[in-house]
Amino acid sequence: MKIDFKKLIPSYSAKHGQFVVVTVPVMQYLMIDGHGDPNTAQSYKDALTTLYPVAYALKFLSKRELGHDYTVMPLEALWWSDDMESFTSSRNKSRWDWTVLNMVPEWVTQEHLEMVRETVAKKGDGPVLVALRLEPLHEGLSVQTLHVGPYDEEGPVLEEMHNKFIPEQSMEMTGRHHEIYLSDPRRTAPEKLKTILRQPVRNVGDAG
Repeated sequence: MKIDFKKLIPSYSAKHGQFVVVTVPVMQYLMIDGHGDPNTAQSYKDALTTLYPVAYALKFLSKRELGHDYTVMPLEALWWSDDMESFTSSRNKSRWDWTVLNMVPEWVTQEHLEMVRETVAKKGDGPVLVALRLEPLHEGLSVQTLHVGPYDEEGPVLEEMHNKFIPEQSMEMTGRHHEIYLSDPRRTAPEKLKTILRQPVRNVGDAG
């Protein structure tokens, strides 16, 4: 039986036009770091063309060797900048830093990753395999919403989340802006793209 973690983990669901406070469990991800405009930076393209072959190779290894089949999870990314206005008002993508992510089940180990890394390398795929790593991510308390529409129209939603909703809940931002891409932009019209926008937070006054 194939497992679809999107249906099992509540934080992979969000509502359009509504900010919701959730607690995100610790999960492990394939990760690759980079910098620059995702529309033009070669490093971003290289990251995606490395991430996907590894993600699918791990899925097939899990099914074949471990007897656990699962649906490959959607692309995700963490985004940050020294100036957070580059995400909201100015949208200066050249100043963005990012980590592309793909969640993999807890039974996938570093040993499995190394096996797959070698296989993908032999096929000549994965231009930045050396930069790929497997790490847990602990976001915990977070605010998220579902954005429907082009990526470049996220700015006002993020501004409301960062500067209105979060302060009104007596919270403050902690971790990095997180996006989960539920739609394939190659097959989906821009106005129909669905993206979960997430911001880790903490209650004002909490330590750490």
